Amino acid sequence: MPHTKITVIGAGSASFGLNTIGSLMKSKKLRGSHIALVDRNPEALGLMHRLAQRLNRDWDAQMTLTAHTHHTEALPGTSFVVAAIEVPPREELWRIDYEIPLKYGVRQPYAENGGPGGFAHAARNIGPVLEIAHDMEALCPEAYYINFTNPMVRICDAINRYSKIKVIGLCHQIYEGYAMAGYILADKLGIQRPEGFVSTHADRAYWGKIFQLIHATVPLVDIKAAGLNHFTWIMDIRDRRTGEDLYPALREGWDKAPDWFEPLTRRVYDAFGWMPVPGDEHLDEYLPWCSDPLTKPWEKYDLSLYDWDANAAHRKEGHQEIALMGEGQKSIDHLKDADSEGALEVIEAVSGAGNDYHLAVNLPNTGQISNLPLNTIVETPAVLSGMGPRPVSMGALPEGVAELLRREAAVVKLCVDAAVSGDRALALQALLLDPVITDLDVARQVLDDYLTTYREHLPQFWR
Repeated sequence: MPHTKITVIGAGSASFGLNTIGSLMKSKKLRGSHIALVDRNPEALGLMHRLAQRLNRDWDAQMTLTAHTHHTEALPGTSFVVAAIEVPPREELWRIDYEIPLKYGVRQPYAENGGPGGFAHAARNIGPVLEIAHDMEALCPEAYYINFTNPMVRICDAINRYSKIKVIGLCHQIYEGYAMAGYILADKLGIQRPEGFVSTHADRAYWGKIFQLIHATVPLVDIKAAGLNHFTWIMDIRDRRTGEDLYPALREGWDKAPDWFEPLTRRVYDAFGWMPVPGDEHLDEYLPWCSDPLTKPWEKYDLSLYDWDANAAHRKEGHQEIALMGEGQKSIDHLKDADSEGALEVIEAVSGAGNDYHLAVNLPNTGQISNLPLNTIVETPAVLSGMGPRPVSMGALPEGVAELLRREAAVVKLCVDAAVSGDRALALQALLLDPVITDLDVARQVLDDYLTTYREHLPQFWR
């Protein structure tokens, strides 16, 4: 393969950066390419640069490595930008996104990608992301922007509609669908269920059991899902060995599953006849039945909040581990199993004229989901090749499911337009259409509080 230049923005991240760099450095197809590491935090950038240099030596990757504290230094000559950025401090701001609506009686389920928190999160990140995209227009206009920044749909929509850059959104949440299907179909598939409580919640206590289910299920089952990121639905599920349609067994298996296993997913599946993919804690962000202060559905469905303190602590521990690996005091062998969540596969296939089928790719809707609005960012399987990503046509979604998604798609568009223009009327409409908000006055109070609290990050609303 010809050498290519890959710019990784957010490279100092203890999770995204580590997995992305590990994946790229182990690639035989990309051997000898140029990886430009970018991070606004010079300390975190230095740690990752030293680790990348060690990987380059020990794995004989023959990469050219450069480190930059601003993306404009790295973009010239770039073919692929891989980016995961957050306005810092991530956990602290996320907690505030949750707590502000709570002052007005609105308890969000998760507050990251949907609900009022999804608006605030997107509004903060859209400005820095579009700065990168517009600089790409000048410095590497043909490059692909491979996005991992959340909220995925809103960020990709902003790049797609407000720049000329080709955007691809990637996410690993499809594998939660494999984990749930594996648990439900374990007896039929001949795999072992982990003992005790199993949950798709983003808590490290459950990760070992979820990974066990994913690794056992993926070789045996093929899932084709479609929808919006973190809000996709299984359209087809089959046994890879026999071709058998597993949907009948899946429906029967859910009836026999313990009540504590993903109770919200179970109820939504019962109501709409199609199984949602992302697991309860992501699914709940987009539904109008998860935040009522009288019925308290978060108790009924055991919907847990993100553990901000624990994850902030883990981030610090991750940087300490990166430092030890970079200094040669800790093994790097486990990084050979690093997973870039699809970035490596995109780069190898597009730059090397490969043909790679990928389970979940976020792209503008050109008809791959026929009853969702065109140009909406939708998530479907796709084929990756030298032609770029080509989404698989999934046809029409069931009408009830499609209407849930259409409402979210409208919220996404209003949120992005408001964040780009600083239009408070559009921002208010985005909150009023969001299923978490049920009162006109509360919507305005939440919006005013967000804009005042985040004035530093949202100057466009104060012009």
